[in-house]
Amino acid sequence: MAVTEAAAGAAHHGGASIESAVILLAAAVIAVPLFRKLGLGSVLGYLAAGLAIGPFGLGLFDDPQSIIHFAELGVVLFLFIIGLEMQPSRLWAMRGEIFGLGLAQVALAIGVLTCVGLALGFSVPSSFVAGTGFVLTSTAIVMQMLDERGQMALPQGRRIIAILLLEDLAIVPLLALVAFLAPGGPEVTLAERLTSVGIGLAAIAALVVAGRYLLNPMFGLLARFGGREVMTAAALLVVLGAAVLMQAGGLSMAMGAFLAGVLLSESTFRHQLEADIEPFRGLLLGLFFLGVGMALDLNIIAQNWALIAICVPAYMILKMGVIYGIARLFKAPHPEALERAVLMAQGGEFAFVLYSAAMGVGIISGQDNATLTAIVIVSMVLTPLMIILHDRLAPKAKISLEGVEEARDLNARVLMVGFGRMGQIISQPLIARGHSISIIEKDPQTIRDADEFGFKVWYGDGARLDILHAAGAENASLIIAAAGDKDAVTRIVELAKHEFPLVPVLARAFDREHALELVRVGADFQLREVLESAFAMGREALERLGDTPEEIEEVMADIRGRDSSRFQMECVGGIFAGRDLLLSNR
Repeated sequence: MAVTEAAAGAAHHGGASIESAVILLAAAVIAVPLFRKLGLGSVLGYLAAGLAIGPFGLGLFDDPQSIIHFAELGVVLFLFIIGLEMQPSRLWAMRGEIFGLGLAQVALAIGVLTCVGLALGFSVPSSFVAGTGFVLTSTAIVMQMLDERGQMALPQGRRIIAILLLEDLAIVPLLALVAFLAPGGPEVTLAERLTSVGIGLAAIAALVVAGRYLLNPMFGLLARFGGREVMTAAALLVVLGAAVLMQAGGLSMAMGAFLAGVLLSESTFRHQLEADIEPFRGLLLGLFFLGVGMALDLNIIAQNWALIAICVPAYMILKMGVIYGIARLFKAPHPEALERAVLMAQGGEFAFVLYSAAMGVGIISGQDNATLTAIVIVSMVLTPLMIILHDRLAPKAKISLEGVEEARDLNARVLMVGFGRMGQIISQPLIARGHSISIIEKDPQTIRDADEFGFKVWYGDGARLDILHAAGAENASLIIAAAGDKDAVTRIVELAKHEFPLVPVLARAFDREHALELVRVGADFQLREVLESAFAMGREALERLGDTPEEIEEVMADIRGRDSSRFQMECVGGIFAGRDLLLSNR
């Protein structure tokens, strides 16, 4: 309901709140799938949708700032969910990255970006504020990108999160510096500054105490006597309460939500909390991007196009250079450093806060604030496009073949292609019986891992005919296709049966549809990788439910027989039924 009320407040005309909510949801539902289908990502879809329905599009909303301020709760909820994944021990282990890598990047970027304003003839305070605001990366955009790219839990993703956390912490001293640089700012006494710092530390201490001694008992009590909707309300209360507490202490709301998530990361209610918060997080974060798109003031851009055309690339290129340089200084490989520089090249939502504070104390004018805000928004719009260009143009990481030998002139009785989770198990009875076996695998890391356990595995792509010849397929008594890629297994079987028709081929099938395809291309034996384990699991379930051994044998034999009969009918009759039917029989 709050979403619709906020939307109604931003509507061009005073229509009913439900109409505004429908417009926002319709814009997202139409634009985001379209942009994702075009490979442009969901963030750009939200931004484009916001621009389309905002003051400079269809004019359906004329106050995007009210939506942005409300939708910033999406960033807050996102940070809470990230905190749930960060146990205190893991956060402590990241302290070097937060206060080392993060501080180095922020400090150097502030120094470099301040020079842009100075080069354009602005005063030192104005140049400092403008550059500093751009240093503060958009948490919403970067987190969404990391989430879509599946990098949130990877080491490179955690390093970016560490930098974002430092930037969240940095907003407090940066706001204090803005007050200091303002006309009359130096008159602020040391006691007042110490009081401000003390309030912030007290807010953190209060949150830590509440998280340690109150939250778990509270959720335990609600789980016993409250309903599901009360648990959801309690989860939102914790997140928003922590955010308000941090804001009252002069800190970032996002930082408060993150700390609340960390304090609850080892709670037994962690997964329930995540499930309750996730729908609100996604909706509000999308609303935030819509608001940013609406806030792109085309009049300001038209009036100051020359300045914006200079500042946007200057800020982004210099910031990317700093990020890349610091990443390399901290031993990050080139691909990671380049990707981090592209992801974090834009200004962020905290810049709006910093610029508003600077305008309030007279460092910059209202016109400057509007221009700087437009510069930041343009950079946020450009980021998804830069990511797409990076992914398409950046050279692919070269595979290291150090310590790996290519397959050539092999002559074992059994040739196995693929040494993943299934190939490793298949090989054990063969080795136990003393059969000679040549194993080829195209993943160098798997080969190196196997070598540590005493397995000799050769490098080669079994889906290539020349590799099969080099691996001795024509002289083998048996070929086993156990590669980790469905298409590769099919290709191996097809090549082997065409070139070496007298050599039996056993193949790993990924599902029923794939099994039928393998039969079609000539596999002598195929087995769905989950079939026997699923039968075993079903048998165990019946035993634990108290069925007698006779009943279990009867039902398992019946199910196995019906599955085999259906499969034979499909093979013999050439029936490749509709995909839905095949999926239902997997």
